[in-house]
Amino acid sequence: MDDVTGPAAPRVRHLGLDLGGTNLKWSVLEHADGAWAMVARDRVPTRIDADRDAVPDAIVAQLGELAATAIAGCGPVASIGIGVPGLYDPATGATRFLPNVPGPWAGRPVAAPVSAATGVPAFLVNDARAFGLAELRLGSARGASSMIGLTLGTGVGGVIVVDDHVVIGHDGTAGEIGHQTIDPDGPWCGCGNRGCVEAYARADQVAAACGTATAEEAVNAAQAGDARALRGLADVGRYLGIGIANMINAISPDVIVLGGGVAAAGELLFAPIRAEIARRATMTSLDAVTIVPAELGIWAGAYGAAVHGAERLAATTTGR
Repeated sequence: MDDVTGPAAPRVRHLGLDLGGTNLKWSVLEHADGAWAMVARDRVPTRIDADRDAVPDAIVAQLGELAATAIAGCGPVASIGIGVPGLYDPATGATRFLPNVPGPWAGRPVAAPVSAATGVPAFLVNDARAFGLAELRLGSARGASSMIGLTLGTGVGGVIVVDDHVVIGHDGTAGEIGHQTIDPDGPWCGCGNRGCVEAYARADQVAAACGTATAEEAVNAAQAGDARALRGLADVGRYLGIGIANMINAISPDVIVLGGGVAAAGELLFAPIRAEIARRATMTSLDAVTIVPAELGIWAGAYGAAVHGAERLAATTTGR
């Protein structure tokens, strides 16, 4: 019988860079036949020891150097995605506001210098959206058509997936689930609004609610049975549940993915979230909505940035 299988699909590699205030992470992923595989990854300390005003220049140069090193070690890549912890301009590839990285970042070109240093097209993405894209393509939301994701850490990052695509919005800011108002007279949030989900569920508020110095200590104390920590996590879970229920009512997702350090509390946090969702999301069957922990840990941002670069390159090529 003649062989009618045809040639194998080409294997194409893509680089992801994840800019953090402490570390820069990178990953090279290979894509073939709709599947993703990790080729290599690493991390280095972020270059923030320069004078504050010089930090952006130092970090952008470091991103270019890191990209060139990764490409030299892992062969050619078709695209570079760069996850940034804040706001950016998708049209220009410049940052607008990075709250947790020192220096003046408004209008700072990032994608273009990295592309110039490597000769490879580069694209920016918010780090929370990168997290969600990684979990959608490689992690705990594989196979989902719609998804809500939250990263619980210094802030509360968010991502929305509809019809298998991360919703970016006209300016890259779509998906800020942590900045929806759940109490119009609530505490001030770092974004300038009052009563955001993040104002109740960011790391320092988790610690305060649990009577500990850090969110990590709060999780450990609750897991050890500390009564105040258990009450604190239950309160945080309630506020998160309100915000997630709002999103369920809005888009009826298949999967809710929770990541970040606070999510390590597991059922001590997930149980009160589920209880609050059951009280408030009454317009759809919750039997079809699963709530799961993220799978990819600290590498999700770098993986998702690589996937974003690949998908943006494809969209640019096809004119979508």
